[in-house]
Amino acid sequence: MRNKLTLVLLALAVAPAARADEGMWTYNNFPKQQVKAKYKVDVTDEWLDKVRLASVRFNSGGSGAFVSPTGLVMTNHHVGADCIHKLGKANNDLIKTGFYAKAAADEIKCPDLELNVLTKIEDVTAEVQAVAKKDMDDAATNKAQKEKMAELEKACVDKTHLRCDVVTLYHGGKYDLYTYRKYTDVRLVFAPEFQIAFFGGDPDNFEYPRYDLDVAYFRVYDAGAALAPESWLKWSANGARDGEPVFVSGNPGGTSRLDTVSELVFDRDVAFPFSLERLNLMRNVLETYSKKGPEEARQAETRLFGIMNSLKAITGRLAGLKDKAVMSKKEADEAKLKAALAKDAQYAKVFDNIFAAHEAFRPMFKRYGLTEQSSLGSSMFGIAKELNRLVDEKTKPNGQRLREYRESNLASLELKLFSPAPVYDALEEAQMTAMLEWSAKELGANDPYVQKLLAGKTPAVRAHELISGTKLKDVAFRKQLAASKDLVKSSTDPMLVLARALDPDQRALRKNYEDNVEGAIRHNHEVLARGQFATNGTSSYPDATFTLRLSYGKVAGYNVGGKKIPAMTNIAGLYARSAKASGKAPWELPQRWIDRKAKLNGKVPMDFVTTNDIIGGNSGSPVINAKGEVVGLIFDGNIQSLVGDFVYDEAQNRAVAVHSSALIEALRKVYDAAPLADELQQPSDKKHAAR
Repeated sequence: MRNKLTLVLLALAVAPAARADEGMWTYNNFPKQQVKAKYKVDVTDEWLDKVRLASVRFNSGGSGAFVSPTGLVMTNHHVGADCIHKLGKANNDLIKTGFYAKAAADEIKCPDLELNVLTKIEDVTAEVQAVAKKDMDDAATNKAQKEKMAELEKACVDKTHLRCDVVTLYHGGKYDLYTYRKYTDVRLVFAPEFQIAFFGGDPDNFEYPRYDLDVAYFRVYDAGAALAPESWLKWSANGARDGEPVFVSGNPGGTSRLDTVSELVFDRDVAFPFSLERLNLMRNVLETYSKKGPEEARQAETRLFGIMNSLKAITGRLAGLKDKAVMSKKEADEAKLKAALAKDAQYAKVFDNIFAAHEAFRPMFKRYGLTEQSSLGSSMFGIAKELNRLVDEKTKPNGQRLREYRESNLASLELKLFSPAPVYDALEEAQMTAMLEWSAKELGANDPYVQKLLAGKTPAVRAHELISGTKLKDVAFRKQLAASKDLVKSSTDPMLVLARALDPDQRALRKNYEDNVEGAIRHNHEVLARGQFATNGTSSYPDATFTLRLSYGKVAGYNVGGKKIPAMTNIAGLYARSAKASGKAPWELPQRWIDRKAKLNGKVPMDFVTTNDIIGGNSGSPVINAKGEVVGLIFDGNIQSLVGDFVYDEAQNRAVAVHSSALIEALRKVYDAAPLADELQQPSDKKHAAR
């Protein structure tokens, strides 16, 4: 890993100053002239509007796009897996077997999935920054700005009846108000078997060449009828071609490219090691639980997949921060910025203040992660915590609430809170036992918080007592409680009793963090952003924030150690890869792929790579050509892209996508889903009748 990352950064260090295919650009600041100069493609406002309105955010984490005039949405199997798993049962594991709704009546509604479509972006920077007064300290400024953001969001909701979020960009240098159409009647249409969606398993994750059909289709309904979206993406007749300019529209989750060196050091030394410890703990719990039997394995499968994916991603990022070439580049970039700002006194202490804020965070970081940010491994405790806080926060003025309980976010919060998704007691108990043990180990058995957690019992006994005793698995009971503060505060449900006992400590720690860490970081980054704008203007892009972005690039292979990696794989390569592994896991093929091999055209492209700048959250993003047509579906990045959290290198950083031709080939010849393929391939001027 280290050698690969070093090569990436050495290439970057000697690269010319002209911008490569770098950037996750906001739609209101897309570099049209840059794209035209490099790729001879005219990106018009009309084109941007069309693609923006066809793009979809999966609030569970991921991206997608409308691909038909009757509300069909394409995304990754792993993005839709949470819903697919929840729709499965002990005798009907949809993750394992796949699913296809041959008729509209067969489409199954997801229990708690929310999709968002960005309809409007409004710059509210002046309004948010104006509330910061010279006599305010960082804590007061942070509080005032959050109150203003909540006020702007509520006014937007009251006016539009849509979802409204103030998005912080450039770490506070800019604020935009995003307005979304929100859809919660989302139904599963098609998903392949997990084994072909994640062919190669964890060994091939973040690797290339790949041979995955990582896709799922959902349909959005509105008032009981299939939605007619304002915009949708036509299917390309040819799909992606080597060397072709392409675009990716999606919702990258988060990057740290604008972080200072001291912040990256904090991630390297504190945050990432803690995350890896937690993830490894949960991996061990889930693997042990899965070995108990087929049903236990089914219950744990999607959680274990997510844990393994996160482990590999964070391990790669940590390796990047331990690489001298990466840190040397970040230090050099920061030195240049400091030199450019040196003559202006307002920037003199900015870097020192950000460093000091993180030093203040170090001693409280682990406790914060184990208390305020923890659900103790139990969805039932998470619900108890939400209910306890919801009834308190709703009595406060909107601007004074904890941010997740603001009026504009309540509907989304309640969708999750009242989800009818299944709860597995034994799995909850196993996870909670492990988290209680870890908390006691890290904080100490005599810690007052731990004593409240365990109530004098062992972690296993305490977890069993809480999980078996709670009635929060009953959605009707949750709704009854949420309607009455008195009921929540007087309930003897053991999970609520625990949530009430822990809440004062958690709130006190959160206030300490927001006042003394978050406030200082936010204020100083806002000052720093002014300096960056003064130096570079808006020619730079903000860090990713799980909001809609557009990246540009081309279909292109790359070189590793002198070996050329071609841009595309094909279906014949899928079978060859499986045969090379003697059909053993994780390279075994689903039976229907074995049975239908003779029907498939082996020359059809399977997966491909592009230079588009992406990160986690872009999963499920459409890859589109200059005409705005679908040519592929993003599902991963290569191993060299893991350092992309901090830097981008066009030479080796690659986004990995399923080819649009493979998607059609599989639907028609493997899954007997010709009607779905017809819906995807229909002309843009033809209205496809709802099934």
